[in-house]
Amino acid sequence: MSRNSALWREHAKCAGRGDLFFDDLYEQQAKAICVDCPVREQCLDHAVRTPEQYGIWGGTTPQERRRMTMAFAARGSKQ
Repeated sequence: MSRNSALWREHAKCAGRGDLFFDDLYEQQAKAICVDCPVREQCLDHAVRTPEQYGIWGGTTPQERRRMTMAFAARGSKQ
């Protein structure tokens, strides 16, 4: 399954549960669903590349994704 293909979404454990992933009150529940999702990596990759500014994607919050992106960029600039 290609990372760039949207077909990964069909295999996501969260399919059909969108509201849970966009409500701060349910953040921990949403993250728990992501823990053993078979497409978590593709989901996170999508969220970072898009970049998704809202919701839980790949088990991460928007703030966590921003920190990951900044850390990756900082590491790349040191090489």
